Amino acid sequence: MEGTELAMGELSDLLGYTLKRAQLRVFDDFLRCVAPVNLTPAQFSVLILLDNNPGRNQTEIATTLGILRPNFVAMLDALESRGLCERQRSPSDRRSHIVVLTDKGRATLARAKKLVQTRHEARLIELVGVENRDALLSMLATIARDF
Repeated sequence: MEGTELAMGELSDLLGYTLKRAQLRVFDDFLRCVAPVNLTPAQFSVLILLDNNPGRNQTEIATTLGILRPNFVAMLDALESRGLCERQRSPSDRRSHIVVLTDKGRATLARAKKLVQTRHEARLIELVGVENRDALLSMLATIARDF
């Protein structure tokens, strides 16, 4: 019947389905919150890893984040074209490239972090409650690590 919600059946009891629906909502909120700096969640993650791991090669960054090589190369191309990072030949292995943040990349990341903390994370914590935040992080980390 048009105008009424669809019956979800067993979907609402499936952890995987519910996690995916939650991820879509969280990503949508993230994109709205960081719209002023125009970063996706994956790009934000790359910038954070670059900031915290100077001199690491692009394969290490991609592997750590679970991003396929062709997708990562395209993402780096986009970030590099915006002047946020640059690839340089590795001083220890001329066949590989390290990726470094530019000054503009560091400034963009700082602004994005502030937007994420004051808007996105604050909204999530308000939703799940301060007391549940650490437990939720722990459960999600277990799934990410052990599943």
